[in-house]
Amino acid sequence: MATKKVLVTGATGQTGSIVVQKLRECADEFEVVGFARSEAKAQEKLGSLDGVVIGDVTDRASIDSAIAGCDALVILSSSVLVMKGPPQPGQRPEFEFPQGGYPEDVDYNGHRNVIDAAAAAGVKHIVIVGSMGGTDENHYLNTLGNGKVLIWKRRTEQYLIDSGITYTIVRAGGLIDEPGGRREIIVGKDDSFFIPDRNMPHKLPRADVAEVVVQALLESNAQNKAFDVVTREEEEAPPTSDFAALFAQTTPGL
Repeated sequence: MATKKVLVTGATGQTGSIVVQKLRECADEFEVVGFARSEAKAQEKLGSLDGVVIGDVTDRASIDSAIAGCDALVILSSSVLVMKGPPQPGQRPEFEFPQGGYPEDVDYNGHRNVIDAAAAAGVKHIVIVGSMGGTDENHYLNTLGNGKVLIWKRRTEQYLIDSGITYTIVRAGGLIDEPGGRREIIVGKDDSFFIPDRNMPHKLPRADVAEVVVQALLESNAQNKAFDVVTREEEEAPPTSDFAALFAQTTPGL
């Protein structure tokens, strides 16, 4: 069976590096190319520069070079908040986005670059990892750095759907740094996990997000689907093992 060549943007991020690792572990199925902005960080997070292309989602030429010959694309790049000066005693720290690194620049225009490059290269399937909360324009995440991050992410998701490329949109819940494979993964839609009085969990280990991404590249049930994803607490239910059944619960459209 031929391997599927996959480009992963944001490959040195906390979640992206786990996705790259998991894809590398499935060498019979995947050939992975990591896309990162920093050689030093790629060396640190991925162990070497083998299979890594240095570039930026805002630079179309670097994307075209990286995505050539790829069958699938995983978008894990994201705008990043930075602290606005040293915190003052007794005051909450303030955050901002660096110049050229606002959500509109990265999460929208940059990711449109990546989607357009994928279309031109003949990529067959795009998996994008976003965030829950996008149905609420007044969500507090939109206020941080005045970036309106969830609004721009949502627009990119619609752009992906409209591109005609097979898509999987994974909207992650509250990310935590814990081992994966120990919890039941549950999926929803339209921020239903935020509905009051439902007592629904919002935690999601990054390793479980990575597993969802890898399985989405393997399971046809994940194609042309968009969904929210969180996990139950450990010991509350058996860990998820049947991903075809999990993705069968998901639905098309934004």
